[in-house]
Amino acid sequence: MSNLKKNIFYSALLTVANYVFPLITYPYVSRVLGVTNIGICNFVDNIVNYFLVFSTMGISILGVREIAVARDDRSRLNQVFSSLLSLNALTTFIAAAVLLVVTFLVPSLYEYRRLLFVGVAKLVANGLFLEWLYQGVEQFQYITRRSILIKTLYVVSVFLFIRTADDYEIYFLLLALTAIANALVNAIHSRKYVSFKPSLVRPQGFVKPYFILGLNFILSSMYTSFNVMYLGLRTDADQVGFYTSATKILSIVMALFSACATVLLPRMSAVLSEGKTEEFKSYVSKTANLLFLMGIPVLILMEICTVDIIQLISGSGYEGAVLPMKIVSPMILIAGMDQILIIQIMMPMKMDQKVLRNSAIGASVAVLLSILLVGRMGANGSAVVWIGAEFAVFLAALFAVRRRIGFPVSAADLLKTVLSYVPLIPLLYACNALPVEKSIFRLCITGSVTAVFFIVVSCFVMKNPEVLQVLSRVTGLKKNQKPHGE
Repeated sequence: MSNLKKNIFYSALLTVANYVFPLITYPYVSRVLGVTNIGICNFVDNIVNYFLVFSTMGISILGVREIAVARDDRSRLNQVFSSLLSLNALTTFIAAAVLLVVTFLVPSLYEYRRLLFVGVAKLVANGLFLEWLYQGVEQFQYITRRSILIKTLYVVSVFLFIRTADDYEIYFLLLALTAIANALVNAIHSRKYVSFKPSLVRPQGFVKPYFILGLNFILSSMYTSFNVMYLGLRTDADQVGFYTSATKILSIVMALFSACATVLLPRMSAVLSEGKTEEFKSYVSKTANLLFLMGIPVLILMEICTVDIIQLISGSGYEGAVLPMKIVSPMILIAGMDQILIIQIMMPMKMDQKVLRNSAIGASVAVLLSILLVGRMGANGSAVVWIGAEFAVFLAALFAVRRRIGFPVSAADLLKTVLSYVPLIPLLYACNALPVEKSIFRLCITGSVTAVFFIVVSCFVMKNPEVLQVLSRVTGLKKNQKPHGE
């Protein structure tokens, strides 16, 4: 297996682990703590995550991009690392100080001060997370192993220490300790690759892109972290619980695709720097084809089986999450295309100003829709805010890249993929109507049917080379079919 395929595998495995492990605990935690306490934890965590965006600014993209270019020159690598780490330390200190001040000044936050103090510790530790370093040097295997080990300890701790509804503070502490442990291990291990040297700190060349990309993430957070925070301030913890439960599964699917896009960022930045334009376009096209091939059946499954999915992950009392989940399900395709257009195309091409413009458009739409909808519609309104803002970003990004690379998928292939999945809709409705008492059993049936349908469409209709290659490795059979397009 090539290094790139190994990196994609490990990154995808990591993303699945990051969400599957919490999903192991979430049905248990949501039932033990109840919708109100889950809503409180998610409300506070999203406040902390919003300040995390300010503390990290553009380091997650700029760091990967610059480390990838400098990784073969140890002296240059140390200089880039030292400069970026210093910038990140400064913004982390400022964000932590502001969060502490806000905690004491805002009455609606002061009542959750014990949780917010834990969140400040998480925020400070995040300055040493250094995931951008390991992604830049393509050490995805290390990232995955470390994260899975710590996640396993987290899962064990949840079942050991969370016993009653009053244990919600312990639950939040465990969430924070997971992030802190990852940061400490990363900081110690980083000495294998880089050395921080104050004499090498020269941030001048990085300040502008660091804050431009950071402003982009701040604006993007208006329809992610801020959306949840605003919902909590305008309504109550129950509505936050409904919304976060509704987006739990969707976040896993989206993060899985985001992992693949992030893995390709250092490779595509290097390819562009070498002038290999056709290879660059090939990566983009393959990723876009996979998005629609995998995303459409998952979207159909989520729309038809929403009630069973919510019942499985959250239990009774979360019926208010059903409609928000139906509203946000198309985000699988919309946010997936955003990942392709922005992370795979615009950022490697250093179109930072246009990326910022896209985020400003999305943030403006999010603010307007939030004012109009959230107070009256609660979790349903927040769902509309998220999908509306993300769709605005997609249109802006597509407009920005259309002249450089065009639309990543041909219209004929896209139409063929959509039509191939049309028969899946009545089939899933029929399966979902089976007189099966337990929702988990219905989901096993509908999920299995969807997976088989995906394999049939991928192998015999679209003849996707990536899927064929994976299946040939799993089954031990050789590919006899010619890849689509040959």
